[in-house]
Amino acid sequence: MAGPIFDSHAHYQSHQFDGDREALLQSLPAAGVAGVVECATDFATSKGALELAAAWPFVWAALGIHPESLIEEDASTNTRFSGDWKAELAAIAPLLAEKKAVAVGEIGLDYHWPIPKDAQLELFEAQIRLALELDKPVIVHDREAHADTYALLKKYRPKGVLHCFSGSAEDAAWLTAQGLYIGFGGAATFKGAKRAVKAAAIVPPDKLLVETDCPYMAPEPCRGRRCDSSLIAHTAAFLAEVRGEEAERLLETTCQNARALFGLG
Repeated sequence: MAGPIFDSHAHYQSHQFDGDREALLQSLPAAGVAGVVECATDFATSKGALELAAAWPFVWAALGIHPESLIEEDASTNTRFSGDWKAELAAIAPLLAEKKAVAVGEIGLDYHWPIPKDAQLELFEAQIRLALELDKPVIVHDREAHADTYALLKKYRPKGVLHCFSGSAEDAAWLTAQGLYIGFGGAATFKGAKRAVKAAAIVPPDKLLVETDCPYMAPEPCRGRRCDSSLIAHTAAFLAEVRGEEAERLLETTCQNARALFGLG
């Protein structure tokens, strides 16, 4: 399959890449990867995302605090900032002025894990406000929290993307009408992903993104192995079939969309 791959959501700082990170990243352009957005989850990974972006011309950085960092013991939210996410966000904010910092992310709501909802909502809202202040897009994590996530997106109307989209086709229709992008990764290829398939079929071409969330959620037929950006070729082939278009064209379109969203010209 020809066509440029733009991975709009990756986590190459994961320990799963510690053994071969440099070699893997070096191999990606030859595999067709034209761009990657490395998504942070706290202050430490925000700095790390910028370091990766500085080292690799095709990598850009998203900086922010993931809701799970509120309870993860090894997140800098707790190890460095003693749970004070406001102080952590204040430390992250100046980093967003860096040229390769293209988004506030990964931010959002996660009601799957026992994370205090009030704290999540306050953190998410603060980061949306910061993104609006800086005119940056948001990269939104929404897990089992559609109603509250959508309420804040309707209230503030930020630009950005809902990553690993798990909502309905009806949700996708109004979200894209509001200007938001919808990101699909390997999970959309899984047999149980009927809602994602219906949503993927109706997303307007200019609001579609592809992603990995690597090292997680490798697409079929690679499910269960460590994911990397090159595997988007499988996701793109699946989405193209669902949408009745050529995979190469889908990759070209989603690459253009990512560059437009993240202000890459």
